[in-house]
Amino acid sequence: MFFRKKDHLIGLDIGSRTIKLAEVVRKKGRRILQKFGMANLPEGAIVEGRIKEPGVVAGTIRQLVRDLKVKEQNVATSVAGYSVIIKKIVTGKMSDEELQDSIQYEAEQYIPFDVKDVNIDFQILEEHEANPNQMNVMLVAAKKEVINEYVSLIETANLNLCVIDVDVFALETAFEENYFDKENNVALIDIGANKLNVNIIRNNVSAFTRDVDIGGEEITREIVSRFDCSFEEAEGIKFRPATGKMPKEELQEIFSSFISKWSGEIRRVIDFYYSTYPDVEIKRIIVSGGAIQSPGLVEYLGTETSIEVEMFDPFITLDINEKKHDMGYLRRIAPQAAICMGLASRRVNDK
Repeated sequence: MFFRKKDHLIGLDIGSRTIKLAEVVRKKGRRILQKFGMANLPEGAIVEGRIKEPGVVAGTIRQLVRDLKVKEQNVATSVAGYSVIIKKIVTGKMSDEELQDSIQYEAEQYIPFDVKDVNIDFQILEEHEANPNQMNVMLVAAKKEVINEYVSLIETANLNLCVIDVDVFALETAFEENYFDKENNVALIDIGANKLNVNIIRNNVSAFTRDVDIGGEEITREIVSRFDCSFEEAEGIKFRPATGKMPKEELQEIFSSFISKWSGEIRRVIDFYYSTYPDVEIKRIIVSGGAIQSPGLVEYLGTETSIEVEMFDPFITLDINEKKHDMGYLRRIAPQAAICMGLASRRVNDK
């Protein structure tokens, strides 16, 4: 969505529990992984997409940059949640320039915010299916106060913010780089600490998006409540349940309860999509995000939706020097890296 001219960018995925950084360079048609790393954030540093402790978050970013010995300073990051509105709209057929002039008026009809309080962007998708004099447009609006928080954060981290994307579209970029398929009908689903993003791709175009305020931190908080432990201890139990001292049956019951809840929510989103596009069948679901490590999620989601489910691997088409990167680590955290790798694929002034 934004500024600056230099082409090469660092992908910086700022989540509520972890920050992920990636650098991908292009040489002679090859995409090469230069850097990748993650750093944890303390509880409460980012809440519902809002940066509550900018000094802590900026310091974590600076340390991650130092640890990875990153020289590039131009950054692409992304936002999500209630402060971002995504609408697929229909307008009369016009050029990019003409739509740019009229987008404020178009936005006023679809966005539940005052247009003076948001930054607006759009992407012309294709001619309308039923009327050749109309076209489909993806309209995106993000609250200025949230954008300003991220601009200030990146400046405090001594980096240059060049692109602000949206999580679901960064996920789509990573999909395009790794799973390109001319006839795809695929649901991309990212489950993070506090959000679930859905982006359904039809014929290589985003056909439907949805953000839901649920995520892996629900499991953490339930473990804290049940076992009277700290948040950090609960996170450790969640990711390494076999090594914990908590009753395995009770832990499994917690996991099963939330996996059922998430899968039910995803099924409802997909059912809503089918009600809009009754003749389109989703062929597979590709899942990403830290919360998909929850035991049994992939299998349960497949049963709940009757759709093939697989883990997102955003590294499969990259050239990776095994002497510089721990391949076991990259394979293990690959689904968590999807949004970050999509951001690292962005270039200034692309859309």
